[in-house]
Amino acid sequence: MVEKKQTKGRKRVKSDPEKASPGSIFFNRELNWLEFNRKVLLEAHDDTNPLLERVRFLSIFYNNLEEFFMVRVAGLTRQRKLGVGQVSPDGLSATEQLVRVRRVVVSLLQEAGELWKKTLKPALFAQGLKFIGYQNLSRDEKAALTEHFQKDIFPILTPQALDKGRPFPQVSSGSLNLFIQLSDKAGKLYQARVKIPDNLPKFICLPVEHGHLIRQTLRPKFSSAGVKILPLDILIGHHLKDLFPGYEVRAHTLFRITRNTDIEIEEDEADDLLVAVRDLVHQRRFGEVVKLETMADAPCRLVEQLVKSFDVESWQHYVLKNRLGGEHLDIISGLDIPKLRFPTFRSQRPKVLKKSHDFFKILNKTDVFLYHPYDSFRPVLDFIAQAAGDPKVKAIKQTLYRTGDDSTLINALIEARRADKQVTAVVELKARFDEMRNINWARALEDAGINVVYGLVGMKIHAKLCLVIRQEDEGLKSYVHIGTGNYNPITARIYTDMGLLTANQSIGRDVVQLFNVMTGMAYIEKYERLLVSPVTTRKEIIARIDREIAAHKAQGGGFIAMKVNQLSDPEIIEALYRASQAGVIIRLQVRGVCCLRPGEPTLSPTISVTSIVGRFLEHARVLYFHNQGQSEMFIGSADLMPRNLDRRIEVLAPILNPTLKEMIFHDILIVHLTDNHNAYELKPDGSYVALTPTKEVIDSQAIMLETTRDFAAPEKGASKDEEA
Repeated sequence: MVEKKQTKGRKRVKSDPEKASPGSIFFNRELNWLEFNRKVLLEAHDDTNPLLERVRFLSIFYNNLEEFFMVRVAGLTRQRKLGVGQVSPDGLSATEQLVRVRRVVVSLLQEAGELWKKTLKPALFAQGLKFIGYQNLSRDEKAALTEHFQKDIFPILTPQALDKGRPFPQVSSGSLNLFIQLSDKAGKLYQARVKIPDNLPKFICLPVEHGHLIRQTLRPKFSSAGVKILPLDILIGHHLKDLFPGYEVRAHTLFRITRNTDIEIEEDEADDLLVAVRDLVHQRRFGEVVKLETMADAPCRLVEQLVKSFDVESWQHYVLKNRLGGEHLDIISGLDIPKLRFPTFRSQRPKVLKKSHDFFKILNKTDVFLYHPYDSFRPVLDFIAQAAGDPKVKAIKQTLYRTGDDSTLINALIEARRADKQVTAVVELKARFDEMRNINWARALEDAGINVVYGLVGMKIHAKLCLVIRQEDEGLKSYVHIGTGNYNPITARIYTDMGLLTANQSIGRDVVQLFNVMTGMAYIEKYERLLVSPVTTRKEIIARIDREIAAHKAQGGGFIAMKVNQLSDPEIIEALYRASQAGVIIRLQVRGVCCLRPGEPTLSPTISVTSIVGRFLEHARVLYFHNQGQSEMFIGSADLMPRNLDRRIEVLAPILNPTLKEMIFHDILIVHLTDNHNAYELKPDGSYVALTPTKEVIDSQAIMLETTRDFAAPEKGASKDEEA
């Protein structure tokens, strides 16, 4: 259950959760994830959020749910069909989990549909964003739309007849489709399918000024006089007769299927990983069907045929009273109407980087810490660009996981190669849903003469690293950027992530060794400073938890704080339970999945867990251990999940400068741990309860936006080793 606080006009929403398995020391991962997505939905309920931002949260809710089915539900469905006897850590079989998942999803979809129909859609109408049906159009508007259909849509559509000679075509995952029943002049019935094109906007906007229709462009725009919004599928549905001349359209309905995208690559058998990944992307579009969605008003005979055609069981069929494709509402939420959006903000640039643009000079005096999006991501790109143009730089090595469509970083690496530097790019082709983009970037880099490495067999390379090797008077010197998020300027505006720029030579040596592991034949059992998955991360974290237990037993004061995206690793959870039972105070902030059960008197009496869902996606990972006053802090790419600890290359880097460490602890970590505006507390029964301010409202994201920070270590006492 998630309950939204009723402060500052917030709407209180209640819903019944799937109760945790009795006696289990772990929460179920899938059900806990659904509770996370429920919190996203509650942001759409929250009337203190601007209206278009509420629509955006609703779109994110639907998109999250679609990916959940494509990966997590697909995995459970496969287990069930194969008869795998494996149970989850909380003791549930695949079938039991699927039953509970469906129960929650049906409830969530009903809630989301009601929110759209009764609250958001009327509120948008009042603001001039008028979602309408075809019957609400004037004669002139219908004529204009008919012209638009004939000129801009009709040539793109491909009607597909369905009969014995032409069986049901391969319907791609996530696509919107019209299923149609036709009849000829003799009354014989036929069936057909029309796909709603993916490359056209799913909504048609009709701005009205001075009573005249303005010619619709393919990019939605908002008129000061208001705008009428018609879903594309409705327009196509009203012109089906143009696609099937000589036949009568008897009935039609909208449907969508979701397929299994969690397809494994047999890397050991693949001669060419790039080709294998490209083939996987194609296979994913046509994997096994795990969900069929139809409309509540769909004719029964058409629904029965769809269920039969896709061979889905009743529990895989979802009937929606609301429209399909709710994730496409992001088109509407992106309309340029400032009064209905969050206020714009300008990312800061640390003072130390304002005084000088010479990164090598700065980093020889001090480490630089960046906290995005509050701190600009531009310095990271500037650091790489300066390295590309510096004649003393001999080599640049870079990991690329999700870089997006922005080519700034790619161009800098290409320029470095043109300047005759040794450039290596470790491109993770297996970054789910970004495979083709990464393949294209990899080809561009290879064409420029850059050494491109595609990663390791059986491993994803998720670490966020940039290594620069520079020739200086005393010899070669390493400069490093280590981040918690991707090298993606777009997501750096909406994800909260941390980055460390450092000239610490022990960290530099570790990064050099790790790149050798990723590109060559090397196995390193121990690194000087870094925690590296899959070799050391779990055991080093558990060792520090055990150290905290021993210190607390000896003199008290044990304290652990962690801020991560996911926490599901049983070994780390059990270590945290041991620490709690020993009396160590443990404060956790887990944005998404948390399988740890907090606050149980005999299991986890001193553990509290909160989760923040707000304007920005909380994505940073920070681990803090008090260590008898000699505190340790790590930031990096690794979440505390088996996949991150066992099947990925991940890095957690220490914050070595004491002053910088204290700044991050007090000005970021503690502020977030005490948030009572966007935070929910996880209860022992698996429910989440929104925290309610008793006196002062603490909105961590607002505080970060309003606070002027300079997260650079002071020049004196910079975090260098004695020989650095």
